Amino acid sequence: MNPTSSPTDVLGDALARLRATLAERRHRALLWLDGPLDRVLARALAIWQGADWSAPLWLGPDSEAIRGAGLPPLPARLARSRLGGEHDLVIIDALSPGAGFDPDAFGALAGTVRAGGLLVLLTPEAWRDGVPAADADYARLAAWPHPPEALSARNLTRIARRLAASPWVLHWPAAASAPELTLPDAVIPTPLSAADDCLTHDQAAAVCRLTRLRRRRPLVLSADRGRGKSSALGIAAARRLQAGEREIWLTGPRAAALEAVFARLGEVLPEGRREAHAFHAELAHGPATVRLLAPDALSEALEGPGIDPRSPPTLFVDEAAAIPAPLLGRWLAAFPRIAFATTVHGYEGTGRGFELRFRARLDSETPDWRACRLEQPVRWGEGDPLEALTRELLLLDAEPAADATVATPLDAQPLVCRELDRQALADDEVGLGELFGLLVQAHYRTTPGDLRQLLDGPELTLIGAYVGAHCVGVCVGQREGGFPPPLAEAIHHGQRRPRGHLLAQSLAAHGGFYAAAEARWCRVLRIAVHPAARRRGIGSALIERLAARARAAGDDYLGTSFGAEPGLVAFWRAQRLVALRLGLSREASSGEHALMMARALRPKAQDALHEWRMSFATLLPSLLGAELDGLDAAVAMALLDEALPATDAPPMDAETLARLAWFAAGGGELALVRPWLARAWRAGRVSAPGALAEADWLALVAPLFQGREPAGANRPRGAAGRKVRQAHWRGLAGRLRAALGGE
Repeated sequence: MNPTSSPTDVLGDALARLRATLAERRHRALLWLDGPLDRVLARALAIWQGADWSAPLWLGPDSEAIRGAGLPPLPARLARSRLGGEHDLVIIDALSPGAGFDPDAFGALAGTVRAGGLLVLLTPEAWRDGVPAADADYARLAAWPHPPEALSARNLTRIARRLAASPWVLHWPAAASAPELTLPDAVIPTPLSAADDCLTHDQAAAVCRLTRLRRRRPLVLSADRGRGKSSALGIAAARRLQAGEREIWLTGPRAAALEAVFARLGEVLPEGRREAHAFHAELAHGPATVRLLAPDALSEALEGPGIDPRSPPTLFVDEAAAIPAPLLGRWLAAFPRIAFATTVHGYEGTGRGFELRFRARLDSETPDWRACRLEQPVRWGEGDPLEALTRELLLLDAEPAADATVATPLDAQPLVCRELDRQALADDEVGLGELFGLLVQAHYRTTPGDLRQLLDGPELTLIGAYVGAHCVGVCVGQREGGFPPPLAEAIHHGQRRPRGHLLAQSLAAHGGFYAAAEARWCRVLRIAVHPAARRRGIGSALIERLAARARAAGDDYLGTSFGAEPGLVAFWRAQRLVALRLGLSREASSGEHALMMARALRPKAQDALHEWRMSFATLLPSLLGAELDGLDAAVAMALLDEALPATDAPPMDAETLARLAWFAAGGGELALVRPWLARAWRAGRVSAPGALAEADWLALVAPLFQGREPAGANRPRGAAGRKVRQAHWRGLAGRLRAALGGE
């Protein structure tokens, strides 16, 4: 070092050399700073000011030091707002008072660093020593009565350990006066191959597929982050418009994440103009538009006059893994030409989970669907160290054991269900990856924050199912409730809402069951079974093992909350859980109404559970006729069936049978016999289930209990006209009357 050089000059020279190396390789790097707060902040500010960064970003709490430097810090909760953007420098402050390491924010912003850029992570010095403590961001995990500082920090310890072991992490420890910013040698990737407007050959192949979409042949476009997937949508949209298409619709979970689509669209069609949520262009064949609609607005448009059901526009769905599967299913049915683009290893959702959960529907409804995978990076070069490091730290590429590895031992070795030690799991990278990979596969929106909850959440129980050394199933249970009477009373009246305790709070505050707040619960947070091991009773075995553990711990109830869907309702009923509450609006995470179910674990809890169950059964018909008139009819029928045990079957009286006979013979219309036909429906489901085909029972649910015509597949075959539908209902009424004792 030149003795006359200032520390600022030394840092500037080191940054310049590092950036030149990164630019040559088209790579990105992570620089880790730890130590005393004042020193680390000063170093981070020197990095910020030591080079000409494009669109630098500082993530963390506001402070006097930050304000003094004139920086506008971004709170961690707003990290998603930068999705779709690009930065040369991202600084993540996990050190300042009130700051913490938000794994979801880290994952989101790591993908916004462009080739040649730098991500700087500021942490306490304890991270370097491998003994980090739970930080301020753990407040999101701290359910009552546990304070954040009392939680374990297994996830942070694991991350710190991986950082320290990685040869690709640039570390500026507190004791060093200057950083060592030299990366290991690496193979310089070959230049990108240009193909027209595309930057890689596989992006060009994806664009070709998108421009040649055929009716009822959906395309599933998958890629890791940075592969140009959104740009491919923009290029393809432009080419479709140039070929004569007048309108294309675009949707995704967040408008900000779709800016890359519009940016590329504008580059290919520079004569076009952007107006709010639409792109307009005057082309040779006339005006053409690409229109952005939020998922809820898109669903509303399907029911309004703004779409021709005979010829709807082409629909591109970006980040489909982050959209509830029921919405995707509705769009699949409504749009003959549709493409789903999704990230395979994403911080907030995975294409693999999406593909596994949605493939059955694709196979059933559109068996000629196609898949296209983008492999070559566009935003950075192959072998990028930051991408590999982010995947490792957050387990973004966690995968369960291979199918072939699991299938053979299943037939030769016994299944073992056991409670897992979370510390041992955190220390076992292979075992943790297999287990978390199961959860990723089972749910399309598993996030890095879920990994932290798995390792550090309070009062959490993990049950694993193993065949030999491999995990074939996992069940996650969370203890809830047990509130003292004053707090339980406040919760019951909606005056308090302690963090966590979903079942105990919701059933007390919204179900009206005061005792639910005082009771002890074990809520099933997640359950997943390996695809190669399903239909072998493993899910039930996991539930029973968790129930035994909860009973031994003194819990009163085993419960769960999930997006109501017929298959899931049937599974939980098979585990002897009963319905207690149904949400009045659809959940953003699942696109369905949240259903809460439970079973008693102790004899003294049975009476209260029976009362709660009957209260819900009493309430259900009025909800179906009003707030839940749009509930899926199959879910409604499953809940009605449960609400009608044999002992509560309504008796058939002479008036009901006479009304059915009058209607069946041609008198009146359905609306004028609804209460009597509904009584017969309930009685028939209990005492004469064979009187009608299952499809006919289902087709009656909407008109009898929800005041609407059946929709989609639930409409009677050929029932296009009103007279035809009335004739169909009359025939069903006559068959019901005969089965229930009519002459």
